[in-house]
Amino acid sequence: MLVLSRKKGESIVIGNDIVVTVKEIRGRNVRLAIDTPRNIPVNRMEIHMEIMEENKRAAAAAMEQLDGRLSIGKLSIQKNPASDGEKK
Repeated sequence: MLVLSRKKGESIVIGNDIVVTVKEIRGRNVRLAIDTPRNIPVNRMEIHMEIMEENKRAAAAAMEQLDGRLSIGKLSIQKNPASDGEKK
C-alpha cells in the first residue's frame, strides 16, 4: 500500500485518468474530489462491499434457480454429483 501526504488543494494522479484532490481538511475529516472517466465507478468501501455481497447473493440465487440443469433444445445436461464433493 502506498501512503501519501497531501495538503489542501494538492492532488495525486492514478494512471492517466484518475485525479484525487484534497478539497478540505476539517479536524479529522478530509474531503476529497475524485475526477474519473464516467465508466469507472467510485464508491465508499462500505457501499462497495454491499454491492459485492448483493452480487454474490444474486449469482447464488440464479444458480439455485437453474437447479444445476442446463437444457439446450433436446439436449439436457445435468450436474455431475461427484463434482459437488459427494463420494461415489
